[in-house]
Amino acid sequence: MFVLDLLSRWSHVGAAIVLMGGAIFTRFVLMPAAAELPEDQHLALKERLRVRWSKIVAGGILLLLLSGFYNFVKGMPEHKGQPLYHALVGTKMLLAFGAFFLASVMSGRSAKFAPMRAQAGKWLGILILILVVITGIGGYLKVGVPAKPPAATVSN
Repeated sequence: MFVLDLLSRWSHVGAAIVLMGGAIFTRFVLMPAAAELPEDQHLALKERLRVRWSKIVAGGILLLLLSGFYNFVKGMPEHKGQPLYHALVGTKMLLAFGAFFLASVMSGRSAKFAPMRAQAGKWLGILILILVVITGIGGYLKVGVPAKPPAATVSN
């Protein structure tokens, strides 16, 4: 089980790093640099990046869902009866679903969400803020909410 636990943790943290780093890079490096391109080159670059990035976003979301569910179920017994832990995990999950939605919209091609993509700077900023909050909650859950020690057994 140790190997599975380790792989789950690595895949979760790794996917989060890639997706958060990609959002930060896009918002603060790529978008300002691409804005200086002529319109036709800018649009062509944007589409090429969208096609590639959407696959990474989809794979990252899948990894986060699978590893997050595994990590949650695995940690449940250690945190039984800890309402703060469960409230924070629930908040983290709800925020994650919002982040998954925004990341999918920003990397997607649905005409329905074209107005949001037209304001990509704003929505990527909101996505990054959500990701920072999720990361903060995850860090606190890992080091700030200790697992309950196993119940002591009484021997006669």
